[in-house]
Amino acid sequence: MQFAGPAAQYDRFMGRYTPTLAVALADAADIASGSRVCDVGCGPGGLTRELVTRVGAANVAAVDPAPQFVEACRERNPGADVRQGVAERLPWADREFDAALSSLVVGFMSDPVRGVREMARVTRPGGTVAACMWDIATGGMTMLRVFWTAVREVVPDAAGESAMAGTADGEIAELLRGAGLTDVVGGALTSHSDYTGFDDFWEPFTFAVGPAGHYLQSMPGEGQARVRDACRAALPSGAFSLDARAWYARGTVSTSA
Repeated sequence: MQFAGPAAQYDRFMGRYTPTLAVALADAADIASGSRVCDVGCGPGGLTRELVTRVGAANVAAVDPAPQFVEACRERNPGADVRQGVAERLPWADREFDAALSSLVVGFMSDPVRGVREMARVTRPGGTVAACMWDIATGGMTMLRVFWTAVREVVPDAAGESAMAGTADGEIAELLRGAGLTDVVGGALTSHSDYTGFDDFWEPFTFAVGPAGHYLQSMPGEGQARVRDACRAALPSGAFSLDARAWYARGTVSTSA
């Protein structure tokens, strides 16, 4: 899936969780000064920014299929090597990086196994590949759980996002092992976002960003209103904060390859 909306709309919808999630993923991958790192599926550049902070722009590369995200990532991370492309065909040579990371992207890859293999290909032997996706399976991503619970009050058989790769515990680890990575470990990362009130929560869904927004857009007006009312009933009045859990895994590129 390629995101079509402007970067500012993504920022309001999902990018607001990036500052805390990016730190958690970079910590889990042990990204530190001196490393050369690739951000696969960089979006507008939230994780890229964290990597630049840690290793310097000259040591960071990033790629995304959406041209508006590539432009935003370049503007926000001057000096980083930001390119347009897809995870399944990364535009770099073998063994260029010490680590390759992917945040909230595995589930959107047309071929997740191939995408992870490409991440391993561009990473040196002994280097790290790491990825994360929201916990959809057990509802740990509160914002999406509230939305899809409300949707199913209107459309009980709505599929939601649980079929996306990596959204259940252990799935990313299995992808990494299937791509030939060794010493694979995984677990949970935590993030959060603050909201000024219900409208700050609801309006970004109307931008049709990602599967949830696209689903809402496909509903008739009366159905959208019912989902909105159900979300409002499930959330506090006034300002509030929502927690979010993501599943992650990291692995090592084999030195015997």
